Amino acid sequence: MPLGIHLGERFTLDETWAAADIAEEYGFDSLWVAEGRLTRDAIGIMALLADRTKNVRIGSGVVNNKTRNAALMAVTFKTLDEIAPGRIILGLGAWWEPLATKVGEPLRKPVASMREYITVLQSFFRNEEVTFDGEFVHMDGVRFDRMYAENVAVDIPIYAGAVGPRMLELAGEIMDGVYLDFLLPVSYVDFANEAIGKGLAKRTDGKNAIDITQTIAVAVDDDDPRQAIDACKNFLTMYLMQQPHIAEHAGVDPELVQRIQEVAGWPATPEDIKRAMVLLPDEAVHRVSAAGSSAQVAAKLEEYHAAGVRVPVLNPLGERKLDTIASLARIFK
Repeated sequence: MPLGIHLGERFTLDETWAAADIAEEYGFDSLWVAEGRLTRDAIGIMALLADRTKNVRIGSGVVNNKTRNAALMAVTFKTLDEIAPGRIILGLGAWWEPLATKVGEPLRKPVASMREYITVLQSFFRNEEVTFDGEFVHMDGVRFDRMYAENVAVDIPIYAGAVGPRMLELAGEIMDGVYLDFLLPVSYVDFANEAIGKGLAKRTDGKNAIDITQTIAVAVDDDDPRQAIDACKNFLTMYLMQQPHIAEHAGVDPELVQRIQEVAGWPATPEDIKRAMVLLPDEAVHRVSAAGSSAQVAAKLEEYHAAGVRVPVLNPLGERKLDTIASLARIFK
């Protein structure tokens, strides 16, 4: 079973480089660099990882289609492909609310705007001259324009950072893969596959499948599995306070979410989250994450893989992130 690693702001730069070294040593499939809130840019980290590694694929997990013009996004990923030819993945999603609205780029018709954006990106990647007059994207006779080297097509797969059925369907219709979110149960994969299948039925390029990857919250502690479970419980509690709509996937009653919010509120301090997390049963944690001993976590990852996730992408939590990655690397090498 191939594995990936999700690299977000919880990783220091030194931890990021160490995780990349483990991925190279053990033959991981991919490294995915997060970019969501205003914490850290993905592109700079991706470039450094692309230069540091030789074999592992490097993906954005994910960047949004609001803050970078489609032409700039195309040439940015073309540049990354120069550093690591054939190893770059463009993971693309709608932006995070309420931040999008706060910075003047509110989400509107996310599926329609994504379709236009990807259509233009794919034209650029085919090294075509692009003219496009859509509702959201406008191009007038532009193309890759290097003067001192040949302009050529680039093979950069586009993956959807999708959760809802309409975006999943769009991925099946026009994209190369999906990068499914964390804190979703194994049963969600069936839902995603059904929506993707509707899109595949509308494809015109002859493909009958796309790649399915999913980032999964994980924590391993063979000395004290309770610590690993609590690391994932802390994370799930924070997300229930911040994005209560995920409660349905976690099997958490709305009344419990309300009690958690009453204890902690939002924004919450780390101490608030610790007080609130005791209300959350372990069952909810195990439903949407992989936590405990290395054997327990490996078994959970196998469940996701058996359900159709080709590459489970480790999103390590807690104080032993690198140990978690290394433990699972040794199991699945």
